This record gives sequence, structure tokens and C-alpha cells, in this order.
Amino acid sequence: MYDDQNTTRGLVQALVLDGQGGARPLSYEQLPGLELGPQESLWLHWDRSHPEAQGWLRERSGLSEFVCDLLLEENTRPRLVTLPDEQVLLFLRGVNLNPGAQPEDMVSLRIFAEAQRVISLRLRPLRATDELIAQLRMGKGPRTASELILYMAQHLTERIQTLVDTLTDHVDGEEDRIDADDRYQPDHSGLLQVRRRAAALRRFLAPQRDIYGQLARVKLPWFVEDDGDYWSELNNSLTRYLEELELTRERVALLLESEDRRLSERMNRTMYRFGVITGIFLPMTFLTGLLGINVGGIPGSGSPYGFTATCLLLLALAAGQWLIFRRLRWL
Repeated sequence: MYDDQNTTRGLVQALVLDGQGGARPLSYEQLPGLELGPQESLWLHWDRSHPEAQGWLRERSGLSEFVCDLLLEENTRPRLVTLPDEQVLLFLRGVNLNPGAQPEDMVSLRIFAEAQRVISLRLRPLRATDELIAQLRMGKGPRTASELILYMAQHLTERIQTLVDTLTDHVDGEEDRIDADDRYQPDHSGLLQVRRRAAALRRFLAPQRDIYGQLARVKLPWFVEDDGDYWSELNNSLTRYLEELELTRERVALLLESEDRRLSERMNRTMYRFGVITGIFLPMTFLTGLLGINVGGIPGSGSPYGFTATCLLLLALAAGQWLIFRRLRWL
């Protein structure tokens, strides 16, 4: 069982990879003086906000002050730093699946890796590391340090695919509803949220894709021979997701533009009808107003047929206007 027994001291997990896909857990007290076999690798996963984790990293990890500063800096973006002695620093981002969080508010995972040791730091829990630990428990996890960081990247990328698919499905649904019903009004706030999420994801995924491309070209002695192929595949996957995100943003823009155009056309038709109605009734209103003034000499005021004659005159006026409007193609 890989329980979080050491989290109170900032150590989330300490595992020794056996080189066969499994691992055995360690406690905080077992770390000093630990000796690894030739096929074994050590993975230490820390909560970087914990003071004891920061103290261990600076005082007992054996890492330089420069590396510790990079691992503990407050804000960072995806990046790859190659270090002397065949060491690497890798900063990645994963989808935030914690309760109440926005998925596009991506969680940072900082990794220091060398031939037989991997140190990773996180601020908030990551589902990707939980799944990796479950694989190690079943004996189907990474065998070496290079495979460990590769597995982490793979799990992070799979979560990104789920979120990208969710955004795409939302836009697909809105397009289908618009095609099925001309009167349907799309959810503007939902579409704008999709667009914001796509933009936020692109901010981190673009440099992360470049990192995978660099790792595909890095030839460190402790990398497994076919690691480059897997990093290249992850690079291609992120490229595809970025293309999907860009297409999603364009589709959202087209949907909003189409809806604005439909609303504008509907408003123009309404205003046109009101204009035609006003054009027909304005002369009638003028005529009835003129006949309704309280002065002497109003035609037909003393005739029993005055009202009938006035109504016939208004009908004739309306018919004449209708013919004129038809000839002018206003109707």
C-alpha cells in the first residue's frame, strides 16, 4: 500500500523502483543513507509548500542552490533545463481536477531527474501521479528514472485530451442545435467560457509541446533507447490538441458571429416591418386627425353618410399605398 503517511513532513510519496515495473515504499526516516541496487531508482514526490520539504531540498538533497531556487520558485511556465552531470529539470503542467477548481487552471509539476533518482514537487494534488502509483502497485509501472518522467508526461497528456474533447463536444452540441432549430439561441456565456478555456490551455500547452520535442532529441546515457520515440509521440499528441483548441476557438467565433448576424437580420426585418406599417398608417392618422379637429366646416359633419365616406376614403388610401409599395418593391 502506498499511503500518504509522510505527507505531514512534506513527503507525499517515497518509492524505490525495482526495475521490473513495481516499487517498494519508503518512510522519511529511511531516506538518509539509502543505497540503491544497480537496477533500482528512487522517486521522491514532495509537497513544495511544506517547510520541511523545502528544508530537505536545500539541505539534504545534494542539489545546488540554483536548482533548488528553480524548483521552489513561485510562478513558472513549462520549461526544460539541462544541467551538468547528465541531469535535467523538467517543469510540466497538468489539468486541475481538484474539487471546485477550473480544469484550465493547470497544476504545475516540477521534476529533477538523473540516472537513478527523480525528485518531483507539486503544490496541489495531481491525478496523474495517483494513477502512476497505482500502476507501480500492480507491477505495471515504469522501470527506470527515464521511464518514470515519461509516464508522468503521458498521464498529464491523457488528462488534457479529456478536457479538449469536452470543449469540442460542447461546441458540437451548440452547432447541432442551431442547425436543427433556426430559432435556437446559443448559450453566449457558455461559448465565451469555452473560448477562454481554450486560450488558457494554449498558454501552457504550446511550450509543453516544444519541451516534448526537445526531449525527443536529447540523448542522455540513462535514457532508454526508445524513449525518444515516445517523447516524439507526445509531441505529436500535444500538436493535435493545440490544433483542436485553435479550431474550437475559431468555431466559437463563427458561432457568435453567426448569431450576431442573425440577430441583426431579425432586428432589421422587424424595423422594416414597423417602417412599412408606419408608412401606411401615417397618412391615415393625418387624415383622421385633420377631420377630428373641433372647428366648423369639417366635410360631412352634417351628413349621415360622413363616417361611411371617411372609412371608404381611408380604405382607398390604404389600397393606393399598398399598390405604390408593391411597385417600389417595398413589400
